[in-house]
Amino acid sequence: MNRKEALKAIAAYRRQIDEVDRKLVRLLNERTRIVEKLGRVKEQLHLPVYEPKREDEVFRNVQSCNEGPLPPDALRRLFERIVDEMRTLQRMNRENRNQQGKTD
Repeated sequence: MNRKEALKAIAAYRRQIDEVDRKLVRLLNERTRIVEKLGRVKEQLHLPVYEPKREDEVFRNVQSCNEGPLPPDALRRLFERIVDEMRTLQRMNRENRNQQGKTD
């Protein structure tokens, strides 16, 4: 492969990555909407935001369907970040609802 062909291939791979990234954003937002609903139900039942057993289930679930090439430890780190952000979102939503309840 000459330089021109290599640069063309790089551009094509980057376009593919950009498309995958857009799909990931859509999926993460879909997951977030579900987490928001879950958070409201958990709050009604006075359940905690942080549930370590459930988080372990999430990690086992995603690792069980991982066919690579992403290594299991990398996949776990990615999902740890996702789950952490979802916890933060649930806490923020709870605080916002509690503040609104106090001002109503």
